[in-house]
Amino acid sequence: MWKDEILEEIHSYREDYARSFNYDLKAIFDDLKKKQIAHEQRVVTLPIKRKTAKNG
Repeated sequence: MWKDEILEEIHSYREDYARSFNYDLKAIFDDLKKKQIAHEQRVVTLPIKRKTAKNG
């Protein structure tokens, strides 16, 4: 079976990151929120896309 080295690296990083918080989703969320606030200039806010009769 074909393996994507980049995806494997991403999955490994994600697993290590989750393990570092003992898989506690609230702790992970709080950490990500802190990082977002610390780097506010990098956060992109996109407008909400609403479906209309024209675009399906």
